[in-house]
Amino acid sequence: MIQPDDIKQMIERGLPGAHVSVTGDGHHFEAEVTADEFTGKSMLQRHQIVYQALGDKMGNEIHALSLRTQAPGE
Repeated sequence: MIQPDDIKQMIERGLPGAHVSVTGDGHHFEAEVTADEFTGKSMLQRHQIVYQALGDKMGNEIHALSLRTQAPGE
């Protein structure tokens, strides 16, 4: 079963330098991600960047992920 720390590490690998916090119970997760890459991007674009970092885990081992994304200073 995937754990919050696994998700945190995947996002950090996909977004080097991002500040990531993930909580969850193994089924439902919440992630807060702050990254320079989000500057000037819409919420949808930001979420797509995170989903890309999670790869095929999203929709398979990760079923429910609530995201809060922001650029530094927001």
